[in-house]
Amino acid sequence: MSKDLCPRWKTAVDGVPVGGSLGRWDVFTGGVRTVMTFADDPEASARWWGALLDVPVRTDVSEAGAVYAWVGIGGVELGFHPADDERNPRGGSPVVYWGVDDVDRVRERLLAAGCEHHRGPLAVEPGRRIAQLRDPFGTIVGIEGP
Repeated sequence: MSKDLCPRWKTAVDGVPVGGSLGRWDVFTGGVRTVMTFADDPEASARWWGALLDVPVRTDVSEAGAVYAWVGIGGVELGFHPADDERNPRGGSPVVYWGVDDVDRVRERLLAAGCEHHRGPLAVEPGRRIAQLRDPFGTIVGIEGP
């Protein structure tokens, strides 16, 4: 697949100026790794999907007692996060996480290009961090990596 998917990427997208080149697509080197959804009962949601897809379910419980759950399919992790009416309401848009080589470096480049901080960076397991940013159009985008 060509990296020249949108020739206007360096200057504007639908008339909205980009605050600096991201080096075309070089920041998203690892493809889509995770799609995060928000649920009232993340474990029940993951178990339903796990049964439907015939894949195992992974769970993690935070120190505060919140349950997070995941299933993996086709090299992509489908995650279920507790719904949060303020930041991530149930049924809200899923967050797609792009694999990156350096969360801090890519986060700074996205901020310089016009994105706004949403949450993170957060360490979710040893050697794996995530962050979320809001693009100029209001879409939440996630990045994950070391």
